[in-house]
Amino acid sequence: MSKTQYAYAVARIRALEVSLFSSSTIEQLIACKDDEAALRFLQERGWGGADVPMDADAILTREREKIWETIGEMHVDMEVFDVLSYASWFHNLKAAVKEVCTGKSGANIFYEGTPVPKEELVRIVREKDYRALPENMQAAAEEAVDTLLHSGDGQLCDVIIDRATMEAIKEAGRRAADDIIRDYAESTVAVANIKIAVRASKTAKTLEFMKRAMAPCDTLNIDSLAHAALAGMDSIIEYLNGNGYAEGAEALKESPSAFERWCDNRIIQTIKPQKSNPFSVGPLVAYVIARENEIKTVRIILTCKQNGLSDDSIRERVREMYV
Repeated sequence: MSKTQYAYAVARIRALEVSLFSSSTIEQLIACKDDEAALRFLQERGWGGADVPMDADAILTREREKIWETIGEMHVDMEVFDVLSYASWFHNLKAAVKEVCTGKSGANIFYEGTPVPKEELVRIVREKDYRALPENMQAAAEEAVDTLLHSGDGQLCDVIIDRATMEAIKEAGRRAADDIIRDYAESTVAVANIKIAVRASKTAKTLEFMKRAMAPCDTLNIDSLAHAALAGMDSIIEYLNGNGYAEGAEALKESPSAFERWCDNRIIQTIKPQKSNPFSVGPLVAYVIARENEIKTVRIILTCKQNGLSDDSIRERVREMYV
């Protein structure tokens, strides 16, 4: 697309950004007395639609659909946005592998709107027709199937596909012409590696396990991070403090929910510079990420209210908003 074409698309995104939830809007949602009141609050602000029932899953699913309907109307190269959906694509692969290898049909959740529909994905895995998959999924699919069939190790199957997801995201960043894709890919993979280190430290995983689970990135040395995880949480915190992730280290010291919040906030902080970029795909990509983050935050709030958590407990879990 030319700069002029992007300028028109970005102008529309700027108009849509006005309706994104701010921190004060999120605070109003938290203040709703229960989840039913929260759903009414969302509907009053246009979430869901006239034909969508007052149900959390239905409303949030419809909001995700609206994101891609909006981007599709702008006639931009949709392949630019593929990297944002890789997690869903590879999740479906994981679900198909487990369904085929365990014989438990319907036991796994599949995302809609991915390039390979559920039925076709299950067929591919069952018939081992791996070449019918996108190239970046083929090797992982074959290895995951062989691993699950021969060892029955569901966790190792997850590790294989999760690492392939990270490698696909990083490769998309490496090939991207736009800074935002490169920055998004690096932040996503780095944060995923840190999560692996934290979980592995808590569950006493081996160095071999961590090296198999982590994917190379530019801002972290995964070998050093894995060795830090072996030594314990204090060593992870020390490593993060010395390698540009001090905020993550502070969040780890605060609480598990603070750390999870930081992981998502890191991505939002990565895309915020796009607010001042009028002539590229950057603001469009940032809008998609911002909307996904907004929906995730609303889901967290609704779930917390359904489980009777206090407002203060909800605030501890709330993500940073883009606007």
